[in-house]
Amino acid sequence: MLLATPAMAALGWVPNDVRLYLAHTEHGTSIRALAREAGCHASTVMRQIRRYEQRRDDPLIDHALRRLGALGVGRGTPDHLTGGEMKHTKITRDSAAPTDTQIEKEAARVLRRLAEPGACLAIAQGMENAVVVREGADGQTVRTAVVGRAVAEAMALRDWIAAAGGGKIARYHLTNAGRAKLKKILADGADRAAPSVSDGGRVRYGLAESPLLTLARRRDKDGTPFLTEPLLAAGERLREDFELAQMGGSAPQDWDRVVTQGTTAPTADPKGTGPEAARARVAAALGDLGPGLGDVVLRCCCQLEGMEAIERRMGWAARSGKIVLRIALQRLRRYYDEIEGKWSPMIG
Repeated sequence: MLLATPAMAALGWVPNDVRLYLAHTEHGTSIRALAREAGCHASTVMRQIRRYEQRRDDPLIDHALRRLGALGVGRGTPDHLTGGEMKHTKITRDSAAPTDTQIEKEAARVLRRLAEPGACLAIAQGMENAVVVREGADGQTVRTAVVGRAVAEAMALRDWIAAAGGGKIARYHLTNAGRAKLKKILADGADRAAPSVSDGGRVRYGLAESPLLTLARRRDKDGTPFLTEPLLAAGERLREDFELAQMGGSAPQDWDRVVTQGTTAPTADPKGTGPEAARARVAAALGDLGPGLGDVVLRCCCQLEGMEAIERRMGWAARSGKIVLRIALQRLRRYYDEIEGKWSPMIG
């Protein structure tokens, strides 16, 4: 890689065009010198540098370039970054950048959520985390994932997400490059937290589908949605914690045992933000539901099994699983309301 410092060389995810841009703006290396090292024409390097200069109106791109520069990617600070106040959150010398492993793990979770209909990634100025939200047919939004700002910046730099408008809250949508990355992740089996194949190896849903979303689109005979937005939000909240819990480095959790027997082992503070805290929240919720209700929520919302497969596994009558699921989600919604009120903890 061109002119990569040791700190930069450890970040294999950084696109080479970004390295060229920072080498020119941070190191002061001339475009001709960069072209000679790259073995290409100077105009090619200039186009690559201009591309990122023109993208600095994108808050995630601008913040990412500042972060990489503050981490020692460049020597010194270019004039256009020192004049006036910084546009966004201040970057310090100890600001952390995500590793390749972190990005791959988060991509399996976040890109899948962004592939769902009506989904976008939103982040406000000064917030440490971005959220993935999905807008329903009635205009209500449901939070489906939380991702650290540094990871969101890396996804923007790699063109997996693109800005969809300005304002105080920046919104991003999945790009074709992001969809291609997600398909590769699924093909490689990296998306272990969300298996897409049911019993018998038959694919039950595509990238943008899940059993819960499929049921949420159905309506009763009177035209009302089979699952109301509060019930859908409860199921999505459990899935979010489940996916975060799967990212932990400890041994895999036996969730079936948690449902049937509960857990008496010491757990992390459920109010924390890491995988262990998410695992504690999932265990508490499933323990409250108990066998039967906990089983159907775990398999449908978290493990993404289709209702037919769940009914066969549980020995239930055909078309009875969705009724049990709705009852389970009502109980889950009540559980969340009792422990934290109607609103989940603030993000960022």
